[in-house]
Order: sequence, then C-alpha cells, then structure tokens
Amino acid sequence: MAPVFVYGTLKKGQPNHKVLLDGTNGCAAFQGRGRTVEPYPLVIAGEHNIPRLLNLPGQGQCVVGEIYAVDEQMLRFLDEFEGCPDMYQRMLVRIAVLEWEDTQGAPEETLASDGTLQCFVYSTGTYSPEWVHLPSHDNYDSHGKHGLRYNPRENR
Repeated sequence: MAPVFVYGTLKKGQPNHKVLLDGTNGCAAFQGRGRTVEPYPLVIAGEHNIPRLLNLPGQGQCVVGEIYAVDEQMLRFLDEFEGCPDMYQRMLVRIAVLEWEDTQGAPEETLASDGTLQCFVYSTGTYSPEWVHLPSHDNYDSHGKHGLRYNPRENR
C-alpha cells in the first residue's frame, strides 16, 4: 500500500471523493489528516475551477488534506484520473500528520520520528504563468468562500 495525500476534489465531502470509495478502481483506506511540511501554492485555476498544487515548494501556504493508503490498482487509477504525467505529476512530499484514524496500522510503524510521512501528491509543474499570482489557499473546499464553483467532469 502506498500513502497518497489528497488536497482537493478527492477529499471527503468533495465532488470526486466517490472514486476513492469505488472498489472497482482499487482499494483506498483513509488513514488521517495532514498538512504539507513545506508551503506550496494551492490555487483554483482554469476554465473548470480545478484546485491545483503548483510545484513551487517554499511558496504559498502549508496545505491541509487527507492521507489514504492505496493499493497498486488504485494508484494506477489515480494516475489516469489525474492525467498523470501531463496534467499532474505524482511526486513525494513530506506531510505532517495532524490526526491519525487508521485502525489497521499504528502511526509509529509508519511515521518518521518527527511525525511526518512521505506521501505521493499530485501537483502540477506545467501551468499558465498567471497562476502563480492567483490567491493561494491552505484548505480547499469546492463550496468555499472563494466563490469559484468546481465544474465536475460529467458536465464538461
């Protein structure tokens, strides 16, 4: 099982969370909540108002999200779902664990001594130059105060 950190539409209560629950895509087990150790710009961009974590470590804010343990089948599905490697790139990022709810494994067996975990994250290294100047968020919600409604895939 591989740890994956989700920060956008795949989180609980968000429009694409259902794909993590669909067993035909593979297995995804919720482990807890965390935030990036390093700040990154999390912007809402493009014609469909998609949350995007720009691969600019040290800029933006520390981003809050959820940690899942996924099997190889789900990881392959997520790569395809996220348009990896064209739209997003899967990379390892250090995540500080805020809450651990995984009943399958004790956190001390998984976490580094500083309470962090290396997780796969889907970020984007290719983007329009103006995205760097968009407001950066620390926690995405598709119905947030930003007023930018996400346009679900089925409506595109």
